[in-house]
Amino acid sequence: MSPYKERTFDPKTFLAQAGLGRTILQYPKNKVIFAQGEPCDAVFYIQAGRAKVTVLSTRGKEATIALLGAEDFLGESSITSHQPLRMSSATAITDCWILRIQKEAMLKVLHGEHAFSDLFVAYLVSRNNHIQEDLVDQLFNSAEKRLARTLLLLARFGKEGRTENVAPKISQGTLAEMVGTTRARVNFFMNRFRQLGLIDYNSGGLEVHSSLLDIVLHD
Repeated sequence: MSPYKERTFDPKTFLAQAGLGRTILQYPKNKVIFAQGEPCDAVFYIQAGRAKVTVLSTRGKEATIALLGAEDFLGESSITSHQPLRMSSATAITDCWILRIQKEAMLKVLHGEHAFSDLFVAYLVSRNNHIQEDLVDQLFNSAEKRLARTLLLLARFGKEGRTENVAPKISQGTLAEMVGTTRARVNFFMNRFRQLGLIDYNSGGLEVHSSLLDIVLHD
């Protein structure tokens, strides 16, 4: 029997450290991480902070399609599709620490380490389910419910067993893009949520209370 222990691959360690084909980068708030139309040459993993994903139409209109945080991937389409150019942009909405993984390094670890490929596939399935939930939300729920759900997701409600979370400051214009309504309607509902004690503003951002979930669940 060999006196050496077999090497154990830990996906969390891989995503926490720089290495061959991996670089940890710091992005200040409002810094572009990658832009629509750039080459799909890397995948990004958010170690800390928040980022938004946006798309720009041929007419120059921008829309926010996702708000992501720690332990989320960005730019995964460089692996999951043959599209050579980015179809969206990613921008830091708070100070971010992000692991940039070159495409070749990402493919190598996916092919060589089952623990990592299992983690990545599980993430992709979760993201796909979330996209489907967003579609159902847009089709069947009122703007008020959609806003409440967006705020809960932004605050990562329920993650790690927490019942109250502080979301980073997001403009009402961005919220309106995600909810699919006007800024005036978002302002009306935000004031109403605040008056009901469902949300509160503080120096760190927007505090979202667990009671906001009642808006989503109420028929």
